[in-house]
Amino acid sequence: MTAQETFQISPVGYVRAAEGSFHIEILEPYRPALKELARFSHVMVLWWAHQADNPEQRAITTTELPYAPGIEAGVFACRSPYRPNPIALTTMFILDVDVENGIVTLPWLDTEDGTPVLDLKPYIPISERIRDVRVADWFAGWPEWMEDAGEFFAKNEVNMGG
Repeated sequence: MTAQETFQISPVGYVRAAEGSFHIEILEPYRPALKELARFSHVMVLWWAHQADNPEQRAITTTELPYAPGIEAGVFACRSPYRPNPIALTTMFILDVDVENGIVTLPWLDTEDGTPVLDLKPYIPISERIRDVRVADWFAGWPEWMEDAGEFFAKNEVNMGG
């Protein structure tokens, strides 16, 4: 493979966000793919960071971390939207799945209305959860579990960037 090799990716749906509600609207041809997703508590949403999709931002390989002042990291070592391929990932609790209308309702997403969704995958602990994890020291003191993040961020001023 070469750096010039390309692939075609098309959205399977779009994020719809308004007045504190978030859902993913799946395009009609892909709605059958939602069958049985409601049996899972969480979904991993792969989305295209379309607002960072331009040659200048795709060329960025390092970035200052807004949540770790004074630290510059490679984009493969952070969740920056600036990447060679602006693919982002969010794991989120599922509130509801409406297969017929192609709607997956979520409590929130760290993206905006109109964001293209590339794929959905069920969160499966045996595949996604790791017992002995090491993270960079700038995450020291952060909660271990997503369910504790809301309280943490409410009590601590953390600049997540964006």
